[in-house]
Amino acid sequence: MPIYEYVCDDCKSQFEKIVINRQQEISCPKCSSKKATIQLSVFSSAVAGGSKSGSGSSSGGSCCGGGCGCH
Repeated sequence: MPIYEYVCDDCKSQFEKIVINRQQEISCPKCSSKKATIQLSVFSSAVAGGSKSGSGSSSGGSCCGGGCGCH
């Protein structure tokens, strides 16, 4: 189930809602207005092992740079 971010058109409050289907009626939790605008969301994902910031270059030229011990 996606979580959508909204901003109320009346009181300008920002809120999130879990939306089961797009026909679901949305109302502001602060003022109960039915007028809200969906916002574009920014999300992030974590990658196992993190990432290396580029302080040096790898001599192997592989995607992992040899840091995982595969070389």
